[in-house]
Amino acid sequence: MAARNSDAADSAGREIVATRLLNAPRALVWAVWTDPKHVAKWWGPNGFTNTIREMDVKPGGRWRFTMHGPDGTDYENEVVFTEIVKPSLLAYDHVSPKFHVTVTFAEEGGKTRLVMRMLFDNKAERDDVAEKYGAVEGLNQTLNRLAGYVGATA
Repeated sequence: MAARNSDAADSAGREIVATRLLNAPRALVWAVWTDPKHVAKWWGPNGFTNTIREMDVKPGGRWRFTMHGPDGTDYENEVVFTEIVKPSLLAYDHVSPKFHVTVTFAEEGGKTRLVMRMLFDNKAERDDVAEKYGAVEGLNQTLNRLAGYVGATA
């Protein structure tokens, strides 16, 4: 228990966290998060589209994609999956800017409680990504798009 409190204190100020209760079963939420055909349809903030070049959801697997912004700007992304526990946990490292992500999927009365944590090496890097890329609002919009997508799919 002390380790968890220490971990929480250590990550204070270095995280961006969002939670959603999705009106869909966990198996469906897991599927739309790990299948590139689905991910391409909901990933990213409002107005973004995606080109997914590779998505190999296994430890050491890569996810390479381009997010196309509504203003025409392309954002290249590369992810390396570090831990997969189907259907409850995805963990990965985002290459640049550098941060670690954990996504948990918990069953809750036929729905899914999703928690996504982006952990940065330090507060300055977290704040830079939040300011430069609008990461806090972008994460919220992304999870809202996921909620709409799984709601329509369910």
